[in-house]
Amino acid sequence: MHEGSPGISANDERERPRRVSLVLHRAVAERLREDPAVLGRARARVRSWRETGQVHPFYVDRWEEALRGTPEEVAARIVDPGEQACALRQVSPFAGVLLPRERWALWRSAWTGRSSST
Repeated sequence: MHEGSPGISANDERERPRRVSLVLHRAVAERLREDPAVLGRARARVRSWRETGQVHPFYVDRWEEALRGTPEEVAARIVDPGEQACALRQVSPFAGVLLPRERWALWRSAWTGRSSST
């Protein structure tokens, strides 16, 4: 068990951020399927990253590739459990897609491993 969190293994502590990120992006993927305009906003954000240099070009390039295709194709890419998708989710152009209340409920349930009541 991890010394800082009774009852939680060190491995679980390391996996939590990945689990939270995946849960949040699953909700984003659902929103993307419902509202294709979400994809346009994400693409615009990545263009802005490139223009301003706000985000490292590695992530900009990867996100430009990931955002090509239909909303359904992009939705599938952003919830891929693989290492590359996991790394991309750490710098996501989908900020603002979920309302703060939704985001916190999902974050809390993913962090604790319990279902959200909201």
